[in-house]
Amino acid sequence: VQLQASGGGLVQAGGSLRLSCAASGHIFSDYAMGWFRQAPEKEREFVTAISRSGDRTYYEDSVKGRFSISRDNAKNTVYLQMNSLKPEDTAVYLCAARRTYSSSLIVYSTDQYDDWGQGTLVTVSS
Repeated sequence: VQLQASGGGLVQAGGSLRLSCAASGHIFSDYAMGWFRQAPEKEREFVTAISRSGDRTYYEDSVKGRFSISRDNAKNTVYLQMNSLKPEDTAVYLCAARRTYSSSLIVYSTDQYDDWGQGTLVTVSS
């Protein structure tokens, strides 16, 4: 599946952004989805994931209560709503897809994803 992330930008601390990741090329509802981020000179890290059906989600501790992942299978899109942004959230955000037969599978390991988007830059100023 091909993935195209968008919605990044510059925002002040405490602000909000909503990222989108549009999928094409395959049946979107066959894929568990995830968001990762990579800051300069740091390793890629898991942010959040959602199951195929959307009934299960999982968040990295530092974003719990601030970020929310959702998906619209009819629009072939997964979203990341980011509230109360902090300067340490500054990174390139990437979406990823993993084809799975399980409707409730959550995938939070980088090496378990098959397809990646190009990323969108989020910059949070203090």
